[in-house]
Amino acid sequence: MPELEISDLITAVDPDNGRRLPVRRAAVVEQLRANGDGRAARLVAGLPADQDGVLDPGAVDRLLISVHTELQRLSEELRIGERLVHLLGPLLTAIRAAGHAGPYRLVDIGCGLGYLVRWLAATNALGPDVELVGVDLDAALVGEADRLAHAEGLRCRFVHGNAFALPEAATVYVSTGVLHHFSEPALTEFFRAQADSPALAFCHYDIAATGLAPIGAWMFHRARMRHPLGRHDGVASARRAHSDESLLRAAAAASGMRPLLYEPRRAANPFCTTLRPVLGVRPHLEVPLRQALGRTSRRLLGPEQFAQAAR
Repeated sequence: MPELEISDLITAVDPDNGRRLPVRRAAVVEQLRANGDGRAARLVAGLPADQDGVLDPGAVDRLLISVHTELQRLSEELRIGERLVHLLGPLLTAIRAAGHAGPYRLVDIGCGLGYLVRWLAATNALGPDVELVGVDLDAALVGEADRLAHAEGLRCRFVHGNAFALPEAATVYVSTGVLHHFSEPALTEFFRAQADSPALAFCHYDIAATGLAPIGAWMFHRARMRHPLGRHDGVASARRAHSDESLLRAAAAASGMRPLLYEPRRAANPFCTTLRPVLGVRPHLEVPLRQALGRTSRRLLGPEQFAQAAR
């Protein structure tokens, strides 16, 4: 039975318009108990609710902002910004070389507190012709991301809603730590939505499904996260991570994009591998992307190269 993350259960929104829906505490507790996770059930049972048993939205928002603030510290330690720029820089170089005129729009799906978007804005790592947009279905997280961006004087923006329903099309979709929240069928639909859009590429970083991942997540979150919810969900995330094979299979189902995996698990040191990306590019961009990557393009594998390397 797949492990559940508390943060996925204590908030609910309408996926079409982002409107918040009530969540009954007893229903979440029962779901966690039925899944065999008594510890998580006890954590939720201690959260404040109104007289009808509906979780207090204000308390939930404050809790999630606190947990995501701690996650931001983890992102800083894991150098998430630098990792993405390592691929996004060459990817945008390839897009420019292929004759696609700017400005370009990068959309971060499930941005949370917007750490990646704010880091990119602060460093100007991708150039002045790249517009930075963070999107999340959680209004409280988006509001805090927007507040932080204004306080830091950054040129970026945050949107509460569905990333695939923006009035302006994305050039590149990105995310960090989002893919493991989807089942494989839902993951296929996620990639298909991007392939069906006008976007030229996507680049999604998520937890590498190694045997050491749950142990590493337990140690890292125990040392860095203060709230039990953050510690619980950090380990659950590692246990839910998709294998390289699953990621490529889901991405390959999105016709119109060439799926590519960078530094697959078999080609990396399991003691050092924490996150790795799956990419999708319009077919005409693969050659210029490999040229822009130079020697490191050897780490970029398509489905047929991945299958060959696995033999």
